[in-house]
Amino acid sequence: MPVTVVRLNLVDPDATPSGLSERYRAALEMAAFADERGVSTLQTEEHHGSPDNWLPAPLAFAGTLLGATRRITVTVSALIAPLYDPLRLAEDLAVLDLASGGRLITVAGIGYRPEEYAALGTDWKRRGALQDEALETLLAAWTGEPFEHRGRTVRITPRPYTRPHPPLLIGGSSQAAARRAARLGLPFFPSAHLPELEAYYHARREEYGTEGWCLMPPAATPLLHLSEDPDRAWEEYGTHLLYEARRYASWQQGTVRSAVRSRAEDVAALRQEGVYRIVTPEECVALAEEGGEMASLVLHPLCGGMPVEEGWRSLRLFAERVLPRLKS
Repeated sequence: MPVTVVRLNLVDPDATPSGLSERYRAALEMAAFADERGVSTLQTEEHHGSPDNWLPAPLAFAGTLLGATRRITVTVSALIAPLYDPLRLAEDLAVLDLASGGRLITVAGIGYRPEEYAALGTDWKRRGALQDEALETLLAAWTGEPFEHRGRTVRITPRPYTRPHPPLLIGGSSQAAARRAARLGLPFFPSAHLPELEAYYHARREEYGTEGWCLMPPAATPLLHLSEDPDRAWEEYGTHLLYEARRYASWQQGTVRSAVRSRAEDVAALRQEGVYRIVTPEECVALAEEGGEMASLVLHPLCGGMPVEEGWRSLRLFAERVLPRLKS
């Protein structure tokens, strides 16, 4: 069965506090519904200071998702690890791992927006060193044994539920990220379909003598919205998809690579491009069949401030007319 994902980042550029609260509570209800229907994972992410209310606190939100569900995994992709105190991060992830029975998956990245570092008083130029420290601290802390941290001996309790440690992947699109994952013996999750970077990761892993694996995104990873009438849905809701696509693209500068980067400037171009797609249930099943065993279907029901009721229509179509066919 293909991997099925419900992405939740809570973006809403026009939200009032009460409206945003409604959106958060709807997201939790959607998470419980997705869990009951057999969706593989919920995915959330981290961005700071965005005027459209992009989720800044993925671990707090992941905790609410885990509390609202019983089976489904929750993936934070990606956590900007250098922005956290490493010891507190180790504690928070251990507690979430214990409370969920190992259902939280963390993809640790360094981010790509200097303004996020500035807003939180963290030195952008030290991001690589801070990432190394954060990851090394997590791995040492989760042993439950005393270790040296910034010149003093510390010990973190409780130990996590998962052995040897909670699921932790390194994300990124650079050789530095691949090299870091290889050195630490951690799985690598490229931010786009980059076979040459996967090869580099495995080569460095052999040099370091570490174990590991690479979770490579497919060449195409469209973000999906379901509708029985895609023409109508594009006309009524296409601006929500375009809003998020343009906001996200505005952050993807320089050498940053992403599996879901759009270059569209208007709704018509976005529809033609195919990074964001509105499809019928039958077309969604066809996408899964085209992808074969490596297929991944990413549903984005609340994309760009999408009205909650329309998000529910999309999710119910996915659950009632796509998932049963995938399982069969």
